[in-house]
Amino acid sequence: MQRSVFAVPARPRKTDTKSAGVGGRGPIANAISRIVRRLGRRILILLAVSIVVFAVLRLLPTDPAAMLLPPNASRAALIALRHALGLDTPIPVQYLQWLWHALKGDLGSSLQNNQPVAQQILAALPTTLQLLVGGLLLGVVAGVASGIYAFKRRGTRAEALAEVGNGIAISIPDFLWGILLILGFGIALKWLPFIGSIDSGYSVTSHTGFLLLDTLIDGQIFAFGNVLLHLMLPCIALAMGIAPPLMRILRSSLLDVYEEEYITAARLRGLSGPEILRIHGLRNATLPALNVLGMQVSLLIGGTLLIEKVFGMPGIGSLMITAISAHDLPMIQALAMIYAICVQIVNGLTDALEVIFNPRLRFQ
Repeated sequence: MQRSVFAVPARPRKTDTKSAGVGGRGPIANAISRIVRRLGRRILILLAVSIVVFAVLRLLPTDPAAMLLPPNASRAALIALRHALGLDTPIPVQYLQWLWHALKGDLGSSLQNNQPVAQQILAALPTTLQLLVGGLLLGVVAGVASGIYAFKRRGTRAEALAEVGNGIAISIPDFLWGILLILGFGIALKWLPFIGSIDSGYSVTSHTGFLLLDTLIDGQIFAFGNVLLHLMLPCIALAMGIAPPLMRILRSSLLDVYEEEYITAARLRGLSGPEILRIHGLRNATLPALNVLGMQVSLLIGGTLLIEKVFGMPGIGSLMITAISAHDLPMIQALAMIYAICVQIVNGLTDALEVIFNPRLRFQ
């Protein structure tokens, strides 16, 4: 049979976007492109934060040059020092000079002791990082465990008690948890130390700046245990800012997931309850919990400021409070940027994990 001249020629097959991605790119390329774009936005945010912090500090009625000179210094000495520090130039020029030096690692000198700001921050940063890591680990473990427990006991009195306890915990700020823990476990029961990073009877050589690592390097097991005891109360106080909201969102996400049809299909295939929870429940409830965790960790970074002051920890939080009381503008400016960088790093990691765990984002 002859083919009709009016036959419509076959159209070329479209590329499957599920396998090739948008624009012919694969899912890995799409994921990398999305992560790079979000990283670029983070860098722009940091630049904007630096401009705002620099401008606000320059509006304060404080002259850094006058703080460096004795009260009886002459007007000529003040003018000469302002010129040497570049304070007599326009604020945009001062900002560009500061940014150029900051990118090279030079954050200026402290007005309190004339020591390099970067050196003091590097000395205090390990203490803050130990608190952050400890609080994060405790908060995630407690939040996930309590969320799964409340979900498994849904419809029972245990779930109601867990909700009441969660509501109470989420209403108390981190620093108030710190005070309550000191009063309860430090003063009343005298179970745990609550001042400083280590007892004065121990002498530890600083190798890395991290006391936990330095005690192990020195082979001082009892000193290592003492540092852990000092970290327990502040880390628990920080964890209380993570666990309650994480528990609530994880439980709610699991309740939503178990309304889906694939959970019913998994039951019909004969999967046990723990298998369904592990394979389908937790995997699909991860993304909402991950987003909440990223936000809470960002708040946790700022929460270390008061926690360190409450527990007498020599971290960057204590450094910031001291700098504010002394109007130490170079130190305040540098520490504000350190906090902003930490927050953006956490948000960037959250974005990357969201792209990794959410297949739909890899095809957009």
